[in-house]
Amino acid sequence: MLLVYTHKISPRLKYAFKHICTRILGLEVGFTTKIEEFIAHDSLKISYTKQQLSNEFFIKSHDILFEQGLSDLELNVLDWDNTKCFFFNGEKSAIPFDIFSASFYMLSRYEEYLPHVKDHYGRFTAIQSLAYKSGFLHQPVVDIWAYKFKDALKKQFPDYEFPVKTYSIKPIIDVPTAYNYKLKGIIRTLGGMVKDLLRFRFKSLYIRLMVILGLKHDPFDTFKYILNRQKTSNFKFIFFFLVGNYSTHDKGINSNKKKFASLIKYIADYSSVGLKVSYFALDDEVILKKEKQRIEDILNTNLKASRQSFSKLNLPESYRNLISQEIQEDYTMGYVNHLGFRAGTCTPFLFYDLDYEVQTPLKINAYHVMDNALLKTQSLLDKKKALHEIINQIKQVNGEFVPVFHNYTFSDDHKWEGFKELFNHILESADEN
Repeated sequence: MLLVYTHKISPRLKYAFKHICTRILGLEVGFTTKIEEFIAHDSLKISYTKQQLSNEFFIKSHDILFEQGLSDLELNVLDWDNTKCFFFNGEKSAIPFDIFSASFYMLSRYEEYLPHVKDHYGRFTAIQSLAYKSGFLHQPVVDIWAYKFKDALKKQFPDYEFPVKTYSIKPIIDVPTAYNYKLKGIIRTLGGMVKDLLRFRFKSLYIRLMVILGLKHDPFDTFKYILNRQKTSNFKFIFFFLVGNYSTHDKGINSNKKKFASLIKYIADYSSVGLKVSYFALDDEVILKKEKQRIEDILNTNLKASRQSFSKLNLPESYRNLISQEIQEDYTMGYVNHLGFRAGTCTPFLFYDLDYEVQTPLKINAYHVMDNALLKTQSLLDKKKALHEIINQIKQVNGEFVPVFHNYTFSDDHKWEGFKELFNHILESADEN
């Protein structure tokens, strides 16, 4: 066990240390404010306070882990070997930055509580983030800092055997609508046909008619292909189905349709299934409760995981609503239009409620790549290069890669040409050295 001596054991301190030491490095961690207990400990130990006691492994602490509420922080981001960090410590500290305070800032999404400009969906965007502005969005900095801390500990405690973690993948399949033309109902189908005619989209009209007549395969129905890839992969996919009501933002399929419910059940036989929370359920717990009940009735089991529509988060309300509905995991944390690490980590972490100053039981699985963000790069070669860079960053810290693809991404639409290859490249990355 790693014992941490500090002048005050706060919820923030325990949260930051447990993520770095336990979740990333696999070390059990304990805390003490008693010098005698610290001296008597005969294994890994560090002091985390303002002044060094003697010649022990010492990290000078920043005030943020001992505060409550939000402060007007001055963050000076500096280079640190192959990465960047903030909360510089000076020369007396065993490592030059207070990585625990910096990690808390990143994991708690401290900056998302501060005033910022939102996009037209009301989302916090990548360009507003410290990581983007300071040039480290492409790195899982929290995990990199943890491994730098581990290297420093190894020098101090050379005989200690550290646990070993391996790179893994958790592919997400987002399903805002399972079919493009099927199961849409008479009014929506007629409306779609009229739109096709008025906009001279005769090819779309032809395909629509062929699908409805059962003479052609629905272009969004790529589930057989995805499940075949699931069967040959060592990593279980998670599908998120939208079962919310039709609205201006969400245009899914009525969950009462038996063929749609059968599809969800069929997918659940091979993969994990979660709820894609509709746009209007994000801020309305009554609607969220109804949608949760709908998918639980289809699956005949308790819902475990969710993903918010349009990757929209309102902190802390969005996560509080999930917690009140006893949803255990969320997969919304990420950027729709940028590749990278919104929370600075590629290790699942627990949501810390800054208003209540408490670690919650909700596990956050941040995603690092969405198919939509890859559209910004021109050629397939550029897309592969961007993917490879992200994968390589995660592999260096033995993290978990979470990519988000949609069911329609695997269609024959020219827009998504080459994306099957990109998805296969992700799945095969675990077998590469």
